[in-house]
Amino acid sequence: MQIGKSGPPVTRIAQAYPDRVEVRGRDLTGDLMGRLTFTGYFHLLLTGEEPTEEQRFFLDLLLVSIAEHGLMPTNVAARMTLAADPGSVQGAVAAGILGAGPVVLGTTEECARLLERARETGTPAVELARELQAAGEKLPGFGHPVHRPVDPRAERILELADERGVSSAHVALARDFREAAAEVWGKPLPLNVSMAIAAVLLDLGFPSHAVKAVPILARVASLLAHLAEEQERPLGFLLAGAAEEAVTYEPDAAD
Repeated sequence: MQIGKSGPPVTRIAQAYPDRVEVRGRDLTGDLMGRLTFTGYFHLLLTGEEPTEEQRFFLDLLLVSIAEHGLMPTNVAARMTLAADPGSVQGAVAAGILGAGPVVLGTTEECARLLERARETGTPAVELARELQAAGEKLPGFGHPVHRPVDPRAERILELADERGVSSAHVALARDFREAAAEVWGKPLPLNVSMAIAAVLLDLGFPSHAVKAVPILARVASLLAHLAEEQERPLGFLLAGAAEEAVTYEPDAAD
């Protein structure tokens, strides 16, 4: 929704009428349904434009790359929530998404802003990396607790971006940051899936403020799969019990 300098607030996304639904200026039933894939529709909803073939291909690819990663905290939280309230699938999905922050789901938006800053200011990647290290911060998009020495998802994304000719300034900058990370931190750090997603989306013209929508949408699909399995083969209370057993209780010393 936008509030103009004059006139009433407006939304450009959709309006429902008695005989039709209009979305981004298009007839939902007369045009979009049966023509657009869900990925294309998501692009239209988010950006106001239908995707090109390359935008659709890579949006599909990136959603697949980030959707599932095992029993991560987002999925564990959702399963435990459903175990406590079996009738609230929507509440369990919400619990999982609430935990989808930069530590668990990825730093995609931070990566996009870093890449934009490097491109817009012309500051070399190594200088920005030194600046972050001096501030005691991590370099977003680098390092991974499981995938070493490379993140196979990121490598596949960049490989396909090269093959299909969409790699441009932001992908080049992502690779510059990989070299900068090794120099500044004194060891190679894997360029992870979050940086690859951000770089490719920016090179395809995706707005940086909407980049985070991609991993969030992808993770919703994963959460729904875990919750469907939870209803058939419950793990939620087992996970809660394992957490209880893993932690030792140490009471405060008496005064």
